[in-house]
Amino acid sequence: MKKTIILRIFVGILALCLCILALTIAYFFNTDIQTKEPRQVSADCEIHTYTYMERNIFTVTKKNAEEIGNQKYIVYFHGGSYVAEATQNHWDFLEDIVKDTGYTVIMPDYPLTPKYHYQDVYNMVEPLYKEIIETVGNENVILMGDSAGGGLALGLYEKMAEEAVALPSKTILISPWLDVKLENENIREIEKQDTILNKETLRLAGIAYAGNDGINSYLVNPIEGDASTFQNVKIFIGTKDILNPDCHLLKEKADQVNGEVEIKEYENAKHIWIIDHNSEEEVTKQAYNDVIEELKN
Repeated sequence: MKKTIILRIFVGILALCLCILALTIAYFFNTDIQTKEPRQVSADCEIHTYTYMERNIFTVTKKNAEEIGNQKYIVYFHGGSYVAEATQNHWDFLEDIVKDTGYTVIMPDYPLTPKYHYQDVYNMVEPLYKEIIETVGNENVILMGDSAGGGLALGLYEKMAEEAVALPSKTILISPWLDVKLENENIREIEKQDTILNKETLRLAGIAYAGNDGINSYLVNPIEGDASTFQNVKIFIGTKDILNPDCHLLKEKADQVNGEVEIKEYENAKHIWIIDHNSEEEVTKQAYNDVIEELKN
């Protein structure tokens, strides 16, 4: 037990130091971190890139998609604490979703902190979302994201609801980061079991993302938004994730104002465990299958 505690402290300090180092380097060198296309693409999929507001937009489609005739589109925001680009695990995950559903995935390479802040992100993703729904119809759009991307997806949903813009047919959030301040007291107990996330490291990234005026904005902390507008919002979360308590708090707030939030909780699952869905762990396989079923229904 003592060794475990020491190890957790060491890992936490190391994660904190790495985050500070990454933010410092990016700040002083004005680094513009961008997602690149994967080096390898599944034989069943195609990835195309186009430029939108000087950023890349990636579309992942199944080969011979025209013949399949499926008209559903997933707008996906990747995680990474608002400081990191999409990983190979993200690409593998999205390619498998495309293969298993036949849908098209649209993943924006949204601006990352500390060079950019939340206003820069919404200045890009808001008009992009509006263009997509105008083109394909909101009934054919599914909004989706993991971790920070899950928070961004919900913040965008809330902003579109506020502006009376047509909402997606469904919103699926995987381990969403709903409050960058991480003030929920129930986090303290789960933090002892979370071997992936470090509260203080996340808070640093969240402060950078919020910039000078966003730390109390619902666009940064969607848990503070108008939950009465929620329709068909699904959350996938594990019990060993420090973001878990805020997911339950969000549902409590939604229930009080007749908003629709459903939580699918998985025992002993860690942060964004579904993304590594090729794991042999049964909880990961089950959760991935549940996501596919949710997407198809």
